[in-house]
Amino acid sequence: MTTNNLVLSGTITRSRRFKSPAGIAHSVMMLEHKSQRYEADMLRNVYVQIQVILSGPRFESVADDLKAGVEVQVKGFMTLQQGRNGQNRLVIHAENVELKT
Repeated sequence: MTTNNLVLSGTITRSRRFKSPAGIAHSVMMLEHKSQRYEADMLRNVYVQIQVILSGPRFESVADDLKAGVEVQVKGFMTLQQGRNGQNRLVIHAENVELKT
C-alpha cells in the first residue's frame, strides 16, 4: 500500500529556518491542533502537537509568515524521524501550506 496523505490545520507554536549543507532552504515548525471529533457516538477532545518540515524554494515566499501564533493548514505526508537522542517520532513533510489568518 502506498497511500500517505495528511491534511491538518492548527496554530504554529514555534518555527525556525535554516539551509542544509547542500544549500536547500528548510523551515521547521511545531503545529498545535485542537478540535472535537465524534468517536463511537461520543464527542472527544483531540489534541496533537507535531513537527512540520517545509523544504525547497517553493516555500520561501511564505517562510517569513510562518511564525508563532499563525494559523495554517498543511497538506503533506508523514514519515519517521530519529532525533539526536535516538528517539523516533512522526513528522509531517509539507507539500502545501495555506495561511489561515
